[in-house]
Amino acid sequence: MRFRTPAAVAAIVAALAVPVSSPVAASAAEGRAGDIVDVSPSAFHPLPGQPTGTKAWKIHYRSTTADGAPDTVSGTVIVPQDGRTGPRPLVTYAVGTVGMGDSCAPSNNLPYGTAMEANLIQQLTLRGWAVVVTDYEGLGTPGVHTYTVGPSAGRAVLDAARAATRLPGAGLSADTPVGIMGYSQGGQASSWAAELQGSYAPELNVKGTATGGVPADLLEVADFNNGSYGSGLVFMAAAGQDAAFPELRLDSYLNPAGKALVAGMKEKCVAVDAIAGSFKRISDLTTRNPLEQPDWQARLNQSRLGRTAPAAPVYQYHALGDELIPYAVGRQLRSEWCAKGADVEWRTIWVGEHVSGVITHSLAAGNWLADRFANRPTHADC
Repeated sequence: MRFRTPAAVAAIVAALAVPVSSPVAASAAEGRAGDIVDVSPSAFHPLPGQPTGTKAWKIHYRSTTADGAPDTVSGTVIVPQDGRTGPRPLVTYAVGTVGMGDSCAPSNNLPYGTAMEANLIQQLTLRGWAVVVTDYEGLGTPGVHTYTVGPSAGRAVLDAARAATRLPGAGLSADTPVGIMGYSQGGQASSWAAELQGSYAPELNVKGTATGGVPADLLEVADFNNGSYGSGLVFMAAAGQDAAFPELRLDSYLNPAGKALVAGMKEKCVAVDAIAGSFKRISDLTTRNPLEQPDWQARLNQSRLGRTAPAAPVYQYHALGDELIPYAVGRQLRSEWCAKGADVEWRTIWVGEHVSGVITHSLAAGNWLADRFANRPTHADC
């Protein structure tokens, strides 16, 4: 879950008008997870028109839903054109919350300099690393974005890495060293990728995961944000869970105001969604609280992290003053991973809040991944 402060809203709204990509005709059921369905030339610009010395492709690739069904996800592969002839690392990058409308998808914004985390992605390409950025399930492809559904997001992140290594012309291969990176919604997605990798994509040469601001327990996060600055994200998450699991019947819990808000959220980007839903309580928009129902609790708990130790080392960071994802939720995840024997290095961001955390700590997270790519020893502090 990711939200921008009001000062950043103007920069984000520009992304709302970006054209939506065309639907994919090819069947997702054909081939392996990570296989490329189609590919077309793209571009990468951190700001409009700013050159980056990279080559980019928009891809559609096969992945797997939370319930294990095949689906198609879109994304972007970015490779520096720096003359490097030997192998280069690949980072599979999970963005924070951009919204639920198809126009918000990273692949629809990276070519135009309107993607919110493009400057952070550029920090990685400047190191000579290739980067693949998933759009997640239902974002930029048919259907509603399954926002905050952890297993789906984790698989999309891993399958994006598979797809990048199979992309002709990218210069990557099956033994390419892979790093996983993400913050906020991307922290959930990257952490799920870390937990799933050993069983779902064991062939990937994953060196480590840098993950921050992780909403590891959605029920705790929803309770924390109910009626507050970040309450719009609660309703976005409910819509995302309902998209993945239609039997939850979110619409049956919503009053007219709630139905109108959620319908609008499915078409807009985060600047509009978060503002429209802020400072509202669940009781303001429902006839009864779905989060109190056993079926909703069971589905939300399916996205809870901490049950499986990541196979590769983890660098986890969280802002002490995080106003959207409680610091205690991040600490609890770290404790559960440590208890299961994971190699975890933990960092508290002492000054700042949720949004600033991904910016101020991006260099440290990148340096940690660089050490993993160089096969240097880890410094677990469980």
